[in-house]
Amino acid sequence: MKLRDSFHPYAATTIFFWAISYIITRLTLHWFSPLSLSFLRYLSASAALLVLALAIKMQPPRTRDLPWFILGGFVGCFLNIVTYNIGQSTVTAATASIIIATTPVMTALLARLFYGERLPLYKWAATAVEFCGVAVLTLLRGSLSVNRGLVWLLLAAFTLACYNIIQRRLTKAYSGLQVTAFCFFFGALMLAIYAPGAFRDLSAAPRIQWLYVAVMGVLSSGAAYVTWAIAFAKAPQMSQVSNYMFFTPFLTSILGFLLLRETLDAPTLIGGGVIICGMLLFNFGHLLFRRRDQLR
Repeated sequence: MKLRDSFHPYAATTIFFWAISYIITRLTLHWFSPLSLSFLRYLSASAALLVLALAIKMQPPRTRDLPWFILGGFVGCFLNIVTYNIGQSTVTAATASIIIATTPVMTALLARLFYGERLPLYKWAATAVEFCGVAVLTLLRGSLSVNRGLVWLLLAAFTLACYNIIQRRLTKAYSGLQVTAFCFFFGALMLAIYAPGAFRDLSAAPRIQWLYVAVMGVLSSGAAYVTWAIAFAKAPQMSQVSNYMFFTPFLTSILGFLLLRETLDAPTLIGGGVIICGMLLFNFGHLLFRRRDQLR
């Protein structure tokens, strides 16, 4: 497979931008409430996508597909970010990481239900290994909390998995840029209910915080979701893309070490190593089993 036809660079780009967003979020929540930040993030992303759409004269969706774009905006933008922020405010970061790490598993199960995609046993084993890596990385660095926030975070993971399913459908007829742009437009409109508080927070924040919000909107939301949609369009199976989400906690820790001078501790290295082993098994396990069959 040629690099330009591969989904790997696009999925990896998304995970990198998402990891950056976790770093920047730590620098912004002192000035913005979680819901204010959510609206401003999607507003800046939508503004950037609107400029791009006008520049390239992007075609609007067909009327019969509008309900899918509206559903995508509601599920993937509005509902996902609201449930995630509510859940994260009541549990530890370690707990949030564990629950959100169930998204690739949910995506694989939904892909099996709606699109008939099957995973071989070694890929399920690799998924389990990656999940264990996330557990090692997060639980050894923080405590597990059990409260109603778990329900909100499970809903956040489920809504993101549902958005992945919707993207898969839409990218069969539209480009990744079109899918992201119009879903974001509808999502930003729904999040506008938080606009009054968001603009109050923005007016009181230093100008550097405006830059942080713009970076999260343009890169960690706009660009990231475009490359994520392109990855789904190119991948033979949805789980091949969603599986990259397991790498986010480890990459976030690495960026925290490089950019914020955070400690690179043993749980990070051990958990990261386990995640990488799981990813290698998921993506290259077929070579191992093919070799074993040849030796028989």
